[in-house]
Amino acid sequence: MKIIKTEKDYQAAMRYLSELMSRDPKPGSKDEDELELLALVIHDFERQTIPLVKADPIESILFHMDQMGLTRKDLTQYIGSISKVSEVLSHKPPLSLSMIQRLH
Repeated sequence: MKIIKTEKDYQAAMRYLSELMSRDPKPGSKDEDELELLALVIHDFERQTIPLVKADPIESILFHMDQMGLTRKDLTQYIGSISKVSEVLSHKPPLSLSMIQRLH
């Protein structure tokens, strides 16, 4: 186990992580301890090298609608009339604080 410094190190760590996971380590075992430590090292490398993606709130709403099989009409209880829902999903007015709270 070593600190990941390059993409090559990262790929090797990911392969080893996959191997450890396929062993289905028992709780408290050496393999489980190694898996947890490796996951932390990988997470640290990803946090330092992979930029965070800032999600657009409307894109997030559309994604959840798709995943949950919701229609624009289903959002009227959270946002208001169907025309208001259409406006919001078209990025016309920004989401209000009360809309955000109801959607949450």
